[in-house]
Amino acid sequence: MFRRRSPDEQASTTTVLEDQPRDPQAPKGRPTPKRNEAQGQRRTRATVPTDRKAAGKQAREARRAEMAKQREALAGGDERYLPVRDKGPVRKFVRDYVDSRYRVAEFFLPLAVVILVMSMIQSTQLRNLSLLLWMVVIVLIVVDSVITTVLLRKQLRKRFPDKNLRGAVAYALMRTLQMRRLRLPKPMVKRGVKL
Repeated sequence: MFRRRSPDEQASTTTVLEDQPRDPQAPKGRPTPKRNEAQGQRRTRATVPTDRKAAGKQAREARRAEMAKQREALAGGDERYLPVRDKGPVRKFVRDYVDSRYRVAEFFLPLAVVILVMSMIQSTQLRNLSLLLWMVVIVLIVVDSVITTVLLRKQLRKRFPDKNLRGAVAYALMRTLQMRRLRLPKPMVKRGVKL
């Protein structure tokens, strides 16, 4: 009656009872395990390798799987696996807002290459023209960014009055600097769509 059970008897009773669903109000029908036994069971369930190299390998594989899910989500727009910075309805609206219009900043890289090539030519007139183009492009980007900021803030306040809008405008401005086909998550709206 008061004797200690063998480990085989304990294992058989716990597996039988754990497989069956039970009412939370019902008594559990088995003795509470001692602390060291419970801790031992928790350690074995975690399946952490004892070898340091194996643990590192397992962590790298888990990271790779997570990053693969994120890459697929960035390409396809799946909200569940997007990185934290891209999640939520506010960020989705900001992406759609930026992608629905032409932006001067998205043409900065191709224009910069053209201006750089022009500045390398030995002609003084072309060098002066390239300097003028640099200033024009920078002024156009600043003006476009200011207009985008003002209009986007107005739209965000109107559409999401109770949401946290912190960082949304900076997110939009960083997205305008990327060329449309290189943006991640991929653009989901066509240009010219009214939002």
